[in-house]
Amino acid sequence: MRYSWRQLTDRHEQRTRFPLIEDAVLYIRSLPPSDRLIAYVLTGLAGLSVLVGLFALQRSFLIEEPAYGGSFTEGLVGTPRFINPLLALTDTDRDLARLTYAGLMGTSGDGTLVPVLAESYTVADTGLVYTFTLRADAQFHDGTPVTAEDVVFTVQKAQDPGLKSPELANWSGIRAEAVDSRTVRFTLPRAYAPFLEKTTLGILPSSLWRDVSNSQFPFSPLMVRPVGAGPFKVENVRQNKEGFITGYTLSAFGEYALGRPYLDRISFAFFDEEDALSFALRNGRIDSAYGVAREGALEAPYARVFGTFFNENANPVFADADVRRALSLAINREAITNVILGGYATPIAGPVPPGSGIELTPIPTAENRIRAAADILEEAGWTYDDEARLWDNPDVEAELRVTLRTSNVPELKTIGQQIQADWAALGVPTSLELFEPSDLTQNVIRPRNYDALLFGMIVGRDRDLYAFWHTQERSDPGLNIALYSNTEVDALLERLRTQSDPAVRSEALQAIETAIASDYPAAFTHAPTFVYAAPRGMKGIELPQIGAPSDRFATAASWYRNTQEVWPIFAKRQ
Repeated sequence: MRYSWRQLTDRHEQRTRFPLIEDAVLYIRSLPPSDRLIAYVLTGLAGLSVLVGLFALQRSFLIEEPAYGGSFTEGLVGTPRFINPLLALTDTDRDLARLTYAGLMGTSGDGTLVPVLAESYTVADTGLVYTFTLRADAQFHDGTPVTAEDVVFTVQKAQDPGLKSPELANWSGIRAEAVDSRTVRFTLPRAYAPFLEKTTLGILPSSLWRDVSNSQFPFSPLMVRPVGAGPFKVENVRQNKEGFITGYTLSAFGEYALGRPYLDRISFAFFDEEDALSFALRNGRIDSAYGVAREGALEAPYARVFGTFFNENANPVFADADVRRALSLAINREAITNVILGGYATPIAGPVPPGSGIELTPIPTAENRIRAAADILEEAGWTYDDEARLWDNPDVEAELRVTLRTSNVPELKTIGQQIQADWAALGVPTSLELFEPSDLTQNVIRPRNYDALLFGMIVGRDRDLYAFWHTQERSDPGLNIALYSNTEVDALLERLRTQSDPAVRSEALQAIETAIASDYPAAFTHAPTFVYAAPRGMKGIELPQIGAPSDRFATAASWYRNTQEVWPIFAKRQ
């Protein structure tokens, strides 16, 4: 039965809420079937266009932000033994400790220090007293709160000579006291501007460690299954039939002081050697590894410098600054950085690593390095005896020949061979002697038993060069392996330590760089580049200047694989 337009209007009059829409519907229904089909198609297309327009308009206002979820597997060389900030000895130990423990302060992606377990801190005008207030919600993986007592316990344990912690020197002479449950105060024996860097030390839960003796400390089950306050906690430990650890799985700690990490998990697989690690990365068994180059790998400056350090006490010829200068100029730094190290290094001529915010000393340049170095020796009174194949100076009793000692590791061995060849080309006989790392430390470096030492200094992000160049550090356990002494530089090193003003510290660091480079106590060669084959598709990774490989995880809580689109008013505030 068909209705007229008036009948249809009367029939729906009482149900009409949207008159225009109802009228349109009634009109379409009154049309013949063929016209009605056309009307429906046109109406559908119009509706679809409106929806597409609204969707496009919405997308134009939405922003992308990280979302929770995702994981990756990282490969490491070596097996962890001491996953504890007080006893971590290897890079593998430090990697896992970095993720499972947290300090009062932490490192941001640009290398600046930011509060983590601390809510805030103050520094007395004298620079001797630092007071930290802990976050009220800071807690360990077992749910217990982080208190000032935990902080004091951790520091006092680091200071305990019976534990033999590598952190002992960093905390020597510093008094830590709990003012109340959320306030801890540090009193320094003297002003030390880089002190805040020390407060990145991971805090231990005193309730779990207090009754563990020094002798039992290294053997505690907590070394394998650490309980800290870091962004990730231990979920699973994989072991082989012999009981050796083959892998770890860490899961996100939902109550982390800075907020739950975006990633759900980070897994670790361990390898005996770098070749096996590289093979696993190429074949997709692992997603990431540091120290392995591949397309798209991330790079960051290492806070380390390498060079050949001269010891004039063992070889008087090095008392002549012109000899040191000539030997430095003769070294082919381009071959070291580009050929031996594959471009993953920066040539240097001073003691400060790249990324330190100052102007570095220009690299020695000459069209003919060897000829230019020979000219320096000749101008200083040296003559070359073609028959004896030696440089001779009537005012110097010692012969100009060098014994170069270094660690028996492939990289340093090859660099040593390059330097040996460069000095031989200058006419300086050079013998290269290799030592196992532990032997080099105990029998060569500590007793200062070397003419010249090819070695690397871990400067650190705090740029504290005192231990490496101050006159008082020339003897073991000091690290002044060049036996360098300069009263002007001593004063600058002390200023660098005591002044908190960044501008003053930068000025002092610049002056130190210039003065030491001009004295040639070492032939500085290169600063290595940290290389990280990061997980493909991972976002949010920021690498600060690297002091230790574990620094790559400085912002791991902010790494993410997944994203979501939200309206700006609902976006997470970073």
